[in-house]
Amino acid sequence: MKLLSSVLFLFSWLLFVACNKEIPNDNNTSLLFDSIPAVKPVVPIINEASGIADSKANAGFLWVEEDSGNPTELYLLGYDGKVLKKVFIKGVVNRGWEDMAISGNDIYIGNIGDNNQVHTDYSIYYFAEPLSSADTVTNITTIGFQYPDGSHDADAFLIDPATKDIFIITKRDNPSRIYKLSFPYDIISLNTVNLSGSLAYSDVTSAAITQDGKEILIKTYTAINYYTRKPGETIEQTLQQPYTQLPYTPEPQGEAITFANNNSGFFTLSETGFSTIQNLYFYPRK
Repeated sequence: MKLLSSVLFLFSWLLFVACNKEIPNDNNTSLLFDSIPAVKPVVPIINEASGIADSKANAGFLWVEEDSGNPTELYLLGYDGKVLKKVFIKGVVNRGWEDMAISGNDIYIGNIGDNNQVHTDYSIYYFAEPLSSADTVTNITTIGFQYPDGSHDADAFLIDPATKDIFIITKRDNPSRIYKLSFPYDIISLNTVNLSGSLAYSDVTSAAITQDGKEILIKTYTAINYYTRKPGETIEQTLQQPYTQLPYTPEPQGEAITFANNNSGFFTLSETGFSTIQNLYFYPRK
């Protein structure tokens, strides 16, 4: 997603300014996070960053992936914006790496992007999170899946920390659809995901959930939508509830979001798009 996505972002921003409406929420949750983020320039630039996850094994660092056509590797990016190293992920393909997550002690990579909506199957890779001393990851499990109703382009997914169910959120459908990949996953045959709901908007580029599963962020190019999960509520039910739009500093092509593991705030990261710089943003919890 290079020039075309940048043009689509500009169009989406104009549409957002003209007609975006927030579903009301009685709780003023926008006061939970600072409206002005801490900014750290990324050095060297990760041109096509499409997903980030806060590392558990390497305190003070984030894992970053790049999208389709780039090498099958992850960047270890410090909170200070400095790239420490790259780690090669062996034996997989980067057809459309969009979004990533850490659940338990494993990293999950969503090979779920499909700009032209032509593919019949998709995959999510997972493996034990490596330490910073690692150069290559070789022991990888692949979860293959298909949709029950044809091809979809997706840039976001969530993993329920309690059930391990995976929720894939499509991008180009209007509104965005939510498909559920239930645990336990079949790692031999192709799984078929189930449609479990939809959002009130489209163009979803990333998603994140807290370690305790109580808070969810859904990101588009132009907004960050915040949901709170009530006790006993499923993720599907939570995503049908009113949400709050959090303050957001627009990025050139923002496609990545993650909560900090200690729940102190959240990070966002963008592709460079037409920009010559790249910033890591952190929105602290008040």
